Amino acid sequence: VFIAQSRASGSHRDLEDEELTRIFVMIPKTYTEEDLREKFKMYGDIEYCSIIKNKTTGESKGLGYVRYLKPSQAARAIEECDRSYRAILAEPKNKSSESFEHDYYSNTMRPELRGNTLPFCMQPEFCSFEKAETRIQEPVSKRLSVISRLPFIQEQLFALFDLVPGLEYCDVQRDPHTNSGYAVIQYSTAASAIYAKYKLHGFEYPPGNRLTVIFLEDGNDSSE
Repeated sequence: VFIAQSRASGSHRDLEDEELTRIFVMIPKTYTEEDLREKFKMYGDIEYCSIIKNKTTGESKGLGYVRYLKPSQAARAIEECDRSYRAILAEPKNKSSESFEHDYYSNTMRPELRGNTLPFCMQPEFCSFEKAETRIQEPVSKRLSVISRLPFIQEQLFALFDLVPGLEYCDVQRDPHTNSGYAVIQYSTAASAIYAKYKLHGFEYPPGNRLTVIFLEDGNDSSE
């Protein structure tokens, strides 16, 4: 998809070089650039490796870049490397590294579609979401309604919402007169449903198609 988009832009070589061959990884702070190269050379020809260091102390921040010669090699590294590296495509160099590091920590420390879920107790936003939700005058329940401009595939939607523990069922319903998607999701607890709504309302799935997630009345006392 990235390659197709870059070619459509008219200057695909620059975009491929900048956006498709460089990956950003989380590494042990003891790693040297040679260690990093050794771990990732199996996926393709590496142009260079670099470790992000504290400008004051010179110590590693536990983050690094690996630049491959081909986009396919970078893609393979992202897919096949150990999940502890939390590898993603790096932002272009013209974006500030501090901003990218912040975005990286914000995004990679959340449940991922690849199944790398973290216990909720390790995620500050889940531990504190109750306070935020109480400010919203909205009845909550264990059941959610999911709406999309595009039709859903049952297995894919189930896998997406199953990232939040406690999923009881996912019922995809089809309207023969429209091409939109509609589904009903139910969790075993209201807490799981609240968290799923908090995480997935507005989530783009597939990319470019935002999901609308709202609570559905399930017949229980929402004050619980």
